[in-house]
Amino acid sequence: MTSTATNSAPARGEVLLDVQDLAVEFDTEAGRARAVDGVSFTVRAGQTLGIVGESGCGKSVTALSILRLLPQPMGRIVGGRILFRGQDLATASMETLHKVRTGQIGMIFQEPMTALNPVQRIGKQLSEAILLHRGVSARAALEQSIELLGKVGIPSPEMRVGEFPHQLSGGMRQRVVIAMALACRPALVIADEPTTALDVTIQAQILELMKALQDEMEMSVILITHDLGVIAETCEDVLVMYAGRVAEVGPVEDIFERPSHPYTRGLLESIPRLEYPRKSRLRTIEGMVPALMDLPTGCRFNNRCPHRTGRCTAEAPTLDPVAGAHRVGCHHWRGLPAWAEPAA
Repeated sequence: MTSTATNSAPARGEVLLDVQDLAVEFDTEAGRARAVDGVSFTVRAGQTLGIVGESGCGKSVTALSILRLLPQPMGRIVGGRILFRGQDLATASMETLHKVRTGQIGMIFQEPMTALNPVQRIGKQLSEAILLHRGVSARAALEQSIELLGKVGIPSPEMRVGEFPHQLSGGMRQRVVIAMALACRPALVIADEPTTALDVTIQAQILELMKALQDEMEMSVILITHDLGVIAETCEDVLVMYAGRVAEVGPVEDIFERPSHPYTRGLLESIPRLEYPRKSRLRTIEGMVPALMDLPTGCRFNNRCPHRTGRCTAEAPTLDPVAGAHRVGCHHWRGLPAWAEPAA
């Protein structure tokens, strides 16, 4: 028997979310496309899991699937389980989903102007969630909203609660979205590219803020990003996705010190470094992520991989154990040259 999700705090290290063989499809004009294919991972209480990959690899679809926020009617989960505290969200009732979405799992979207109502004042948007789930008075909800805005680093929060989203800067709007995600003290926060639209200085501030709030509130975080530098600074574990599948997964230290998939190595080699000669070109991964309607057979990275063989085009790899929790989906990872940091 599965247990019903509750708001009680999980013990640190306890499995909070267990995604098993998730498969997601979309109906398109060209036919049915599988955007996520057999993705599995776990998130433990207090842990930060990073999900990384190029645009179109399935990161955001995976995140939206957890809360069943896929665009309707074209998107749907067609396989797998999403166990949150033992409750399968893939088949849960809408009543259960509503409780989980608003009280137990928070979502931080990458574009705050799409997450905020442009015609409602900031205070009203924050207060609504607090009123719904904390059972306090309207006055107390407003006071808690002001406290939340201060907690996320917004100056003069007493004034900001009366403003509309367009009156705030991009960085401040993102802080409001974070405050909304934290309003009911969720056990898990999913942050989908939370700093993409911000300049690098504000990006660093937002990431530092999220880390501080995570430590204070003892919550788990799934961080969706295309930036391995962010992963290195903020996450304990990382899931590398490519064309809807898991390429590599494991502790951050293991994957950065011993990347075993050619795609992971390509991502690491493409990180800008200060020591590069002034006129040298940044390393890139040749080719493009395949379209969902034109996925290669076998390993989905085979048309871009310098180590491709006939087996790669004929047979999809399974996730092989490298060491400990480190897993890689590559037929030839044992035969790759020893990893070394890219030279300038």
